Amino acid sequence: MKATVYFDRHLNGRTYKLSDIFAGTNQVISFLGIASSHELAALAAAEIFDLGLLKQGNGGTQGLPRYRYTHDGTRIDNITDWGLAQFIAHYGKKPGGRELSKDAIFAYVYGVLHDPVYRATYAQNLKRDFPRIPFQKDFWLWADWGRRLLDLHIGYAEQDPWLVKRSDVPDERARAAGVAPKPILKAEPEDGVIRIDTETTLSDIPREAFDYKLGNRSGLAWILDQYKEKTPRDPTIREKFNTYRFADYKEHVIDLITRVTRVSVETVAITRAMEAASSVKREG
Repeated sequence: MKATVYFDRHLNGRTYKLSDIFAGTNQVISFLGIASSHELAALAAAEIFDLGLLKQGNGGTQGLPRYRYTHDGTRIDNITDWGLAQFIAHYGKKPGGRELSKDAIFAYVYGVLHDPVYRATYAQNLKRDFPRIPFQKDFWLWADWGRRLLDLHIGYAEQDPWLVKRSDVPDERARAAGVAPKPILKAEPEDGVIRIDTETTLSDIPREAFDYKLGNRSGLAWILDQYKEKTPRDPTIREKFNTYRFADYKEHVIDLITRVTRVSVETVAITRAMEAASSVKREG
């Protein structure tokens, strides 16, 4: 989820190359770093992302930017001419009558990194080596899948909401006490239900929405975790700065859940189609 950050080399312990990557408009394929013992996870970003974006256990998040920028603002293509030449040598300049470009290669890579067969076939390699991209049989099939996934994942908050059923039953005890309903933020995937608080429940959520995983949790689970009320351990922070209340963001969270449900369902549909079409075992 997005959060506000004051990004400065003097205040942030490690800024890595993020200032060079986001000195201008950019897209990045972030993925769970090779130092992790967990399976590959990938997520596109168009803004500064945290080292722990996909962190689970050991290992942090690495990024493959479409471009990088010099200190004077010059944009440098991060896909080399040599890389483009390798794809052209394999597929030709116009596979399927469409011009093969570096933007298309970027989308193709993002698509392949989501292929369940690729992830399973090279699972052990991906835990200790940088991802290596195979040539799939149909370039544009995978590039188009990758472009759709980029659009879904970067623009998740602008996707059309998935139609879910909302039930509101007044929490009379909370209302009598003059307080907001108690947050629950719990998913019940088998029943297609998310309990928002003691008044509101969402249902008719497709099982596929819980199958799209970012690491070891679904996208919906990440939302529920991020918006929980948590008590800071530090007493000063707890006393002076602990102002977050879920009730202030409830409607925003419900709206976000409906949009991420759309993203998750479509992502799973694409990855299942990939699984059926993958030629990794034959041509990888």
